[in-house]
Amino acid sequence: MQVLNNKVAIVTGGSRDIGEQVSLKLASAGAKVCINYLNDEQKALDTLEKIRNNGGQAIIAKGDMTIASDVAKVVHSCVEAYGETIDILVNVAGGLIARKLLADMDEQFWDAVMDVNVKSAFLVTKEVVPHMTNGGAIINFSSQAARDGGGFGALAYASAKGAILTMTKGLAKELGPKGIRVNCVSPGMINTTFHNTFTKDEVRKNVAAATPLRREGEASEVGDLVLYLASSSSSFVTGASIEINGGTYFV
Repeated sequence: MQVLNNKVAIVTGGSRDIGEQVSLKLASAGAKVCINYLNDEQKALDTLEKIRNNGGQAIIAKGDMTIASDVAKVVHSCVEAYGETIDILVNVAGGLIARKLLADMDEQFWDAVMDVNVKSAFLVTKEVVPHMTNGGAIINFSSQAARDGGGFGALAYASAKGAILTMTKGLAKELGPKGIRVNCVSPGMINTTFHNTFTKDEVRKNVAAATPLRREGEASEVGDLVLYLASSSSSFVTGASIEINGGTYFV
């Protein structure tokens, strides 16, 4: 069903893992998707090809979402391709960078984690909102780490994702009168490159075993949740953080 027919969407970090699935789900629902990526152009092209092979519409746009001038270029590329109105923004871009304890962190590391997770969402949202009209939807990405402090060495990341929770609520209040909804998704253990890189296999197995559903989540399941939040099916949902963790943490 084309529930997003002719809607225009920007997905930051939209070329791999959860971002890729978000891009694919939005495009399959009829949205014209602007896929932002930073380093891996081939992965972005692969995602673009999947969308087009399925009859969808998309473009790719390279840019570092922690740099205002790059953000402006990405948004301009989307506007140039699909018109002045942007209906959906999904701020997926972010990351842990590394696991570090407080004693091992320096100011540069702390700032880098805050920039990639919080500053990026701020800059992109500020650039996109002037192009949004009544019915617009913004979906941010927080994390279960924002609720429970995160795993070993994730202090900076958990703090950044906590800021996203608060930013989401503040934006929902500010933009609600304009008819723009703002929500966030807070994933737990999802089978992605993130955990392949930063989480030991033993830890992943233990977490999955302790989860009520006895497994990790899949990026496609997160994509389905984002699709719901982007569509009119969630028209009275704003300022919410929806947990998707298989039951490992309840709000």
